[in-house]
Amino acid sequence: MKKLLIVIDVQNDFINNNTEFLIKKISDMIEDNIFDDTVFTRFINSYESVFFKKLKYKGCISDEGKKIALNTFDNIVIDKTGYTVLVDECIKYINNNNIDEIYLCGIDTECCILKSALDMFEQGFNVFVLKDYCASTYGKKRHDNAIEILKRNIGEKYII
Repeated sequence: MKKLLIVIDVQNDFINNNTEFLIKKISDMIEDNIFDDTVFTRFINSYESVFFKKLKYKGCISDEGKKIALNTFDNIVIDKTGYTVLVDECIKYINNNNIDEIYLCGIDTECCILKSALDMFEQGFNVFVLKDYCASTYGKKRHDNAIEILKRNIGEKYII
């Protein structure tokens, strides 16, 4: 059973009082070598993106803001321009490495974690959300609400 950890968007522009605890927590988990493989994702925003044009979101445009806030331990970093991690590069990685189980952690629970988990579930992947290794930049209540939505939509046993 080959297990993949995907660390979603733990980037400088997403680090605040509600999310900063994840840097050490996720780093420690990676160092414990619980998973066979680890992949990081990085959200890339631009002034031409829907996020800027419709939401006026300016985060993750600068090089410093896009930077991953923890040590990637030389693991692969997959760039993405939307909420989901289920982009071509990630799908190829999963298929080429014969991944059986996928574990998601990172930022934001109600955006990228939720969208990625739902997309992976719909595509038939065996996906789990590590709820204590996820956070929302908007706080615990938003995180908890997203976890409840995920329990209903991908199954309670997949939220660990």
